[in-house]
Amino acid sequence: MKYIEIVAAATSADTISAIAEKGKAEDCRLGVVGEDGMQQMRLLVTEEKLQWVLDALQHVLGAQPTARIVILSVEASLPRKEEKEGEKKAAATAAREALYHGVEKNARLNTNYIVLVMLSTIVAAIGLIENNVAVVIGAMVIAPLLGPNLALSLGIALGDIPLVKESINTLLAGTALAILISIGVGYFWLTEPFSEELLARTVAGLDSAALALASGAAAALSLTTGLSSVLVGVMVAVALLPPAATAGMMLGHGDMQLAIGAALLLAVNIVCVNLASKLVFVVKGIYPRTWVEKEKAKRATVVYVVGWVVLLVILLLVIFARESLIP
Repeated sequence: MKYIEIVAAATSADTISAIAEKGKAEDCRLGVVGEDGMQQMRLLVTEEKLQWVLDALQHVLGAQPTARIVILSVEASLPRKEEKEGEKKAAATAAREALYHGVEKNARLNTNYIVLVMLSTIVAAIGLIENNVAVVIGAMVIAPLLGPNLALSLGIALGDIPLVKESINTLLAGTALAILISIGVGYFWLTEPFSEELLARTVAGLDSAALALASGAAAALSLTTGLSSVLVGVMVAVALLPPAATAGMMLGHGDMQLAIGAALLLAVNIVCVNLASKLVFVVKGIYPRTWVEKEKAKRATVVYVVGWVVLLVILLLVIFARESLIP
């Protein structure tokens, strides 16, 4: 259940009441009219009807610059509504606006993001060099790489070009920073023989692609269903940060063959995470509000998915060709 609090012109009260009735709102309350002619209204709606009600409200209130819509979470609602016999409860999907708010703030290139990338890269590099799995996992916990990847997929789903640009800049900046820091670590610290954890991140194959696909799909599912994405963020970080750190350290150490292997693994994982998360958004029906935006987003989605698939096929062919050439 969600509470939708609306502040709009009092003349919209009847229309909003009609929307509440059509959207099968559990409750509809109209507050007093203020001196400025604005009125506070509240609707209690189910998760299944939330998106429809929000779209209808935005359509009606779009011409009111001072109108405001706020979504409030409901911890519990009593008495509990009894479900009718044979009625199947639809799977809950978070509203588009809630998804956007959560994703956009985690895709910003700010000081917190940069510091977390630096810290997680240093910790991951130490864990890889020392062959310490626990330390590597610790680095995954603080790595902020889930946000920009999900924002890229969601931006395409909604046809939001500014969000797409922001997420690409954040992802590229984070990856480049992780590689640069790792180059320094590899130059000053890395010595042979290399640890098993480090060497494992220099080999790309179908198993790594499957892991990244599962991570991306799980991340998008956790987001759309409103579940915690903390552990899923660790999965995505496992797929992205160790290969980036390994590629940088091998570059710093001067081993180009292993650096290329780690770079290929990183590229495959980025492609798979974004491809899987985008497909989940399509299946869950995440799309823009207006028809024109839907058509633009649909075309962008086709280009996006086909592009990622083609790039994945090319990367896998390069990996298999490289394996056949290297004894």
